Amino acid sequence: MAEHPPPEKTPDGHFVVIGGRRWRATDPEIPEEDAARLRRHLMAARRAVRDAPDQAAERAARSRVRRAKTALGERGTPWWEQSGQERRRRWEEGLAGLDTDFPL
Repeated sequence: MAEHPPPEKTPDGHFVVIGGRRWRATDPEIPEEDAARLRRHLMAARRAVRDAPDQAAERAARSRVRRAKTALGERGTPWWEQSGQERRRRWEEGLAGLDTDFPL
């Protein structure tokens, strides 16, 4: 699989620009190992949305996507407005919950 170049970021680093649209960037303070696990959860959740057999399953999968994106800092309170302790708690608790509820 070919490597993609990293997306362009806004000068403040808060957003990435993809296809001319701004998206909130992942919290850069998340250790790479934890960020990689959160991305695996996010991708599994997105596949669950795609493959959902009914509306209830799709809602559950979308909730899982939201949980992963929140833990990554891409949803919820912007990571640049949180203290270091709040940021760490966000990704550690999010990852622990996802690992418990959806073991990879």
